[in-house]
Amino acid sequence: MTQLVWFRNDLRIADNSALTAACKESSVAEGNTGIRACFILTPAQWQEHDWSPARVQFVIAHANALAGELAKLGIPLSFIEADRFSDSITALETHCREHSINRLHFNEEYGINERKRDKAVKHRFDELGIATRKYRDQTVAPAGQILTGQSEPYSVFTPFSRRWRSWIDDNQPMPYSVPKAQGDAIQPERITKIPEGFNDAPPALAETGEDAAHSQLERFLTERGGAYKEQRDFPALDGTSKLSPYLANGVLSGRQCLIAARQAQDMGGNQEGLATWINEIAWRDFYINILYHYPRVSMHRAYKPETEALHWNDPSQHFEAWKSGNTGIPLVDAAMRQLNQTGWMHNRLRMVTAMFLTKNLFIDWRLGEAYFMSKLADGFLASNNGGWQWSASTGTDAAPYFRVFNPVTQSERFDPKGEFLREWVPELATLDNKRIHDPSKGGVIPGGYPRPIVDLKESRKEAIAKFQALKN
Repeated sequence: MTQLVWFRNDLRIADNSALTAACKESSVAEGNTGIRACFILTPAQWQEHDWSPARVQFVIAHANALAGELAKLGIPLSFIEADRFSDSITALETHCREHSINRLHFNEEYGINERKRDKAVKHRFDELGIATRKYRDQTVAPAGQILTGQSEPYSVFTPFSRRWRSWIDDNQPMPYSVPKAQGDAIQPERITKIPEGFNDAPPALAETGEDAAHSQLERFLTERGGAYKEQRDFPALDGTSKLSPYLANGVLSGRQCLIAARQAQDMGGNQEGLATWINEIAWRDFYINILYHYPRVSMHRAYKPETEALHWNDPSQHFEAWKSGNTGIPLVDAAMRQLNQTGWMHNRLRMVTAMFLTKNLFIDWRLGEAYFMSKLADGFLASNNGGWQWSASTGTDAAPYFRVFNPVTQSERFDPKGEFLREWVPELATLDNKRIHDPSKGGVIPGGYPRPIVDLKESRKEAIAKFQALKN
């Protein structure tokens, strides 16, 4: 019996349900001839899903690192080339025939195209007599497990998070074991060429490999985790974990992060700061559960169907100004420039820029969602879609649609000295700490910096009126 582990959004050896299960079955199977692994490159599908060059290069670097670590265990990782998910089915079948695969293991993914792919693979492999084993590994609590007392999915985060924490306390999740060597070390295969269309990426955000990911997790928890609640909203500070690229691509699991944070709490770490960070892991699980229960959100559909009736503005030049960071609103511009130049954006600023696009410019959230995915190294469908729909008031949200962040107020509150603004909008560097947040008020705007492309107060009123009209 030869078993195949199909790596996808889970580029790690430690705490990997599919790999652990394959190794366990291999160790007890009669006539076992070993374990193989594969990763399928689907560049045309990645383009259709708006994957950024930064993310593709991150994934390839970590897939190569994974191949090296698996090779130490005697497990060969093959890189299979296919264009789209539909092509990957035939390519996977061919690979299984070549290597006499009897059983396929993989961890579930929840986008609609990924579900269709996996269903087609199972149907075809059932015909071939190859057993398929799938695992719910992407969340701390298995996707679909956290339900209301009426066995319905949660639509609001706060009650979900309460039930999620209760589940954790009751089940005490532990990481899956690290596989032992399956044979002698071998020479790993490598991806040597970046697929066409994905070469133009900013410098790598994070070091490569599982060890690097765990080192960063440990540094965050020991050095900054305790101050997370106080510092996480200030973009000029190094107050966030910067672990999102590892989580988005499965180099780290949410389960590993949760366990490490709880251990830091047990060792006397700042309880409130660490608890706030754990809450972010719950948010990640929440959005994955939304994707699991409501496939339409991965099909360019609103979570709240009634908001499909909104008539969004023609994006025209305003969308281009937003993308390039030239709106005349300093915090929005600084955030967009950070995204364009680094492949990452501070989380509070993701909300600020998303609300500005959808509420003040009243441009369709789907355009912003796609643009973020096309730039982010940590682009992750569940979180990106969930965040955009939350900001646009088309998604899961306990707050009413008239909540609209004022980017000037946000700037004054969370970048009071203008440090972040000066870093990313150097045209404004000479302005004082008060005027830098809204240079259009009083005095001459520094040369080259635009006037605001929209009036914040009036555009807010117009957006609220459009949402109100849906209820009439």
